[in-house]
Formats: sequence, structure tokens, C-alpha cells
Amino acid sequence: MRSLGWARRWPWSPARRCPLPLTCLGSTPPPGMNLDIHCEQLSDARWTELLPLLQQYEVVRLDDCGLTEEHCKDIGSALRANPSLTELCLRTNELGDAGVHLVLQGLQSPTCKIQKLSLQNCSLTEAGCGVLPSTLRSLPTLRELHLSDNPLGDAGLRLLCEGLLDPQCHLEKLQLEYCRLTAASCEPLASVLRATRALKELTVSNNDIGEAGARVLGQGLADSACQLETLRLENCGLTPANCKDLCGIVASQASLRELDLGSNGLGDAGIAELCPGLLSPASRLKTLWLWECDITASGCRDLCRVLQAKETLKELSLAGNKLGDEGARLLCESLLQPGCQLESLWVKSCSLTAACCQHVSLMLTQNKHLLELQLSSNKLGDSGIQELCQALSQPGTTLRVLCLGDCEVTNSGCSSLASLLLANRSLRELDLSNNCVGDPGVLQLLGSLEQPGCALEQLVLYDTYWTEEVEDRLQALEGSKPGLRVIS
Repeated sequence: MRSLGWARRWPWSPARRCPLPLTCLGSTPPPGMNLDIHCEQLSDARWTELLPLLQQYEVVRLDDCGLTEEHCKDIGSALRANPSLTELCLRTNELGDAGVHLVLQGLQSPTCKIQKLSLQNCSLTEAGCGVLPSTLRSLPTLRELHLSDNPLGDAGLRLLCEGLLDPQCHLEKLQLEYCRLTAASCEPLASVLRATRALKELTVSNNDIGEAGARVLGQGLADSACQLETLRLENCGLTPANCKDLCGIVASQASLRELDLGSNGLGDAGIAELCPGLLSPASRLKTLWLWECDITASGCRDLCRVLQAKETLKELSLAGNKLGDEGARLLCESLLQPGCQLESLWVKSCSLTAACCQHVSLMLTQNKHLLELQLSSNKLGDSGIQELCQALSQPGTTLRVLCLGDCEVTNSGCSSLASLLLANRSLRELDLSNNCVGDPGVLQLLGSLEQPGCALEQLVLYDTYWTEEVEDRLQALEGSKPGLRVIS
């Protein structure tokens, strides 16, 4: 499972191609215009139409367009003729090593000013990484490099790091998810961390670096002068033993704002080791992702001390941990403390029941900072939903996003939700996906959405089924309220 499934909200709708204005074809585009095409298999005629634009636009994104090595010679030539290019994204195209080489050659022009390059999922292998050192040396303006979903392996990573160590390289963001890295890659990465002050974001998630590799990486960061702001190590085989090193990093790296450790078996013992670093006066962490880390209510108790003490912490994901209702109670009590200013809390699939809703409801009526609450995949049922709706119907609540997917809501529960939509003035997004809701429940929701006073902007109903009659009414609603999106 990819980390994005837990740690961040999934894309609400499939990527769609942004049509090109006819005025842009064959003319010089205004400054700042983007060529942004997604999920379109480009015909020869379409490709011929687009090629002149590759020489003109500042931002070129051709995601999942069926591009292959054959297209890359054209791309390379076009890039050499485009001194305005600042971003190039070719992700999810089977360019292969030879195709990537041709693209990178096109960027090695004295006039090239590219700042962001994404070659994610482009079939780049270890064999194609030999060109990376010279590329990074010749692109001093490059600040972001996305190479995730390419089987670089440890040998390919070593070649990449050779380029990163060049004095002419000033890269700030590097993404290396799913690159088949092992612990052997961590020493080269640690050397980069020690040598560069420019790097601000490092993503190594979904690579099997293990406990030993994470320790080497941590030592490199501890010795580093770089001002790292984001470190992502999700699903990397970390253990509780790594948390002592992580504690030191969090305590000493005042620049660190985001730490992603999801899908690692840290357990309550690991959390206990990590929290002293989070409580350090130097720690300014804003985002902490701990989804599927084998945390229980016991570990939650340690985290609650952090919540109560650190006003800087704004986003916390504990999704996929068996916190239970006791863990939810502890979190809600912490959210009522004046030192807690959390804005986003994910407790999706945390073994919660309707019994926790009295604590959540009390918190929602009094907390003025929390804006997003993800409660999906918990057995709250209609009784729990009714309690939450009563709380959110009180004047002065501030929650903007509420996710209740797969919470065993039925048509009966939609009555409470429909009333909530009319009473609440802050809620903008509501997710009710994968619940036992049919026509009667959807019609109750529609009755509220059709009212001028309903402030909701987005209703998500994945895996919810209704009749053609209801579909017609939904379409009419979206036509009459252009500010509302119903996503299914």
C-alpha cells in the first residue's frame, strides 16, 4: 500500500487534461502559462501540434501521455530551444534509460534555467544513472528532482549522490520513493547530508533500508549543517531502536517541520523514545505522520503530552493504529488544552466505536483550532454520527473537513447529517463514502444541499449507489450551485 493512501487525502477526481486555448497554438504564450496534459495518449497529429509549444512554455507537464524513447529526441531538441523552461514533468511515461538520457541532454544548455524536474515512474534503471552526475553539475538552477518509482537500486543511487556532492549542485528537494534502495544506499545519502547546506526535503519512503540503514541516515543528519525541513521515511523497516536517533534529530534540527514515519513498527516503546525530542524547546515540528505504527492507547498517552505542550504541531496522523475509544478519549482531552493548536487529525481505522463520540463531540464544541477530522473506517454507526452532528450543529464550531467514510452510516443516519448541513456554517467538505446509504439517505442530503443556506462545497460519495431519478436531481443541483461538487 502506498503511503499516500493513509497520510494524505487522495485525489478527489481523476486527473483531467486542461485543454489548450486555441490562441496559444502557433503564438507566443503569455508569461506564466503552463502546458499541462494528463492521461492522454498522444496521436502523431497531436504530438506534432504540441512540439512547438515545448519550446515556449515555462512549465511543461506531460503526465501519463504514452511517451516513449521515440518521443524523447523531439523533446530534447525542443528543450534546447526553450530558455524560459522552469519546470518539466514527464512522470508515468516509459522513457527508459535511453529516453531519459535524451531528455537530460536537452536540458544541458547554457541558457537552461530549469528549477523542477520530475521523472517519476519513467523506467529509469541503474544503467541509466551514469548521466546524472554531469546533469546535476550542469544545472545549477535545479531545486527539485523527483525520481520515485524508478528501480535505481543502490548502484544508481551512488551515481546520483556523486552529482549531489558537486559544488555546482544546489538541489533542495529530492524524492526517492520505491527506488529499490537498501541499507547500502544510506551511507552515500548520509555523505550528501553532511556535505550540503541546500537540501531541505528528503523522501526515502517505501525503500527497505531497515534499522541499520535508518541509523546511518540519522547519523548523517545529526552531523549535517543542512537545514532539512521535511524527512519522509514511511515504510522503511524502522524499529523502536531507531526512535532514539530520531529523538535526537528532532531535538537538534530546529528547521525540521515535517516528519513522516508511517508504516514502520515503532510501537509504544518507540513512541516513548521519540516524544522527548518532540517536546524539546528547539523542536518546531508542524506535521507528524505515524499511521500504521503499532501504537495503542499507551503510546497515545505519550503523544498527548506533546499535543498539550507544542503549539507548533498542526497536523497529526495516527491512522491504522489500534488506539480504541480510550485513545480517542485521551486525544480529545488534549485537544481541549490551551497549549494544543492542532488543525488536522487523522484517526482513520483506529478501532473506534460510538462510545468515543461523546468525547469527540465535547471537543468539537469547544476546540476552535481543529479544521480537519478524519474518522473513516471506524464503527461509529448512526448513534455515533447523531452525537457528532448534534455537537457540530452548535453555534461557533469551526471544523471545515469531516471524513466519515465506511463508518456504518445508514439512511437513518443521513437525517442527522442533513440537519447538520443546514445548521453548520463552517463545514466545507464531507466524505460519506462506502456507507450503507441508498436513495432515501441521499435524498435527505440533497434536500439540505439544495437550500441557499447550506455552505458545503464538497460531498464525497464513493461506492454509494442510487437510481437514475436521484442522479438527475444531483446533476440539476450541481448546475444550480456551481460552488458545490458531488464526487462519486
